[in-house]
Amino acid sequence: MKGPTTAPRLRVFPDARTLVRAAAGEVLRRGRHAVRERGIFNLALAGGNTPMALYQTLGTARSARCDLWHRTHLFWGDERAVPPEDPASNYGVGWKLGLQRLAVPAENVHRVQGESEDARRAAILYETELRSSFSGEAWPRFDLALLGLGADGHTASLFPGSDALAERERWTEVAEGGDPPSPRVTLTLPALNGAEVVLFLVSGRSKAEALGRLLGLPGGELLPAQRVHPRGERLVFADRSAMGESPAG
Repeated sequence: MKGPTTAPRLRVFPDARTLVRAAAGEVLRRGRHAVRERGIFNLALAGGNTPMALYQTLGTARSARCDLWHRTHLFWGDERAVPPEDPASNYGVGWKLGLQRLAVPAENVHRVQGESEDARRAAILYETELRSSFSGEAWPRFDLALLGLGADGHTASLFPGSDALAERERWTEVAEGGDPPSPRVTLTLPALNGAEVVLFLVSGRSKAEALGRLLGLPGGELLPAQRVHPRGERLVFADRSAMGESPAG
């Protein structure tokens, strides 16, 4: 699937806290629009420190009381092959930090079963659930997919050089990466590219080089994050340090 070739739309914030507040507003705005248009909001979540801070913000009293959540379906872009109570679990940590306070019906929470006996089985189970949720679609139609950006240019669990980058038929794949490397389940590039909108959340000076490449600066081989081209918009929310600038204040 080929997406738009234009550069992502960038917003820069003075610090991570301001970025997170703006991202929370963007999630609520996109969600309300989706519910007005179709009666449902399909949201794909990311792991990482900045997204976790976002979930904590969304779980505050004012956001958690929003009627939007009754019509929301939650999905995950990737997950480690660990049970939900493991501190490495994207679902488990995000749930404890704030997602559990949202009024999302239990049947609308579609997590990766990282506790399965092997990552391949977890990937198959997750793809089966995704295909059931998006029945009749060629690829999952997330209204909004949140993504992080690694210093090496990875996003979700699509790492540079991974065989998962070449997958063109499956919605999910098994990949290995991180420090230390560990098996993970990830959405594939075509599955991410089926989203209406993707929003990269990027904070920290270590991300500056990868962010520059994502925004169109020349470099070598395409980074995984550069290969994400959704149906509609690519948005990047970055703080000043991720832009290589001195933090505000």
